[in-house]
Amino acid sequence: MLRLRVEAMRPVASEWAPHMIRKIAAVTLAVSFLAMSTSGMMMFVIEKPSFTLQMHPVHKLFGLIMVIAATAHISLNFRPLLKHLQERAVAVWGGLLVVLLVVLYGVALDNEVPDDLAAQMDSAAARAEGHD
Repeated sequence: MLRLRVEAMRPVASEWAPHMIRKIAAVTLAVSFLAMSTSGMMMFVIEKPSFTLQMHPVHKLFGLIMVIAATAHISLNFRPLLKHLQERAVAVWGGLLVVLLVVLYGVALDNEVPDDLAAQMDSAAARAEGHD
């Protein structure tokens, strides 16, 4: 009898899946944000290239996981996001962040690393990540 009640309370698979995907995407996004922010802050505070190379695999892997989770989160919440962007202040803020992103990418790409130094850094990174 108890078995029937438990089974009766379970949602049908079609009702369960969207809610579970949304929950998994949110938790994955939160954990990957935690990993990215803590590893990024540690690299920012501990300004040693050797430490940055140590943290790089963590930062890179959770960056990929964060992109996947953020894509899922944005696609699952696209209409509310568009509604937020209808407010002028929010749209202006978002636009300013996009401009800042483009400017910083431009500055970073314009700051070329000499070829000999880049080769040394690439080699050190490959060894640190076990790709030698």
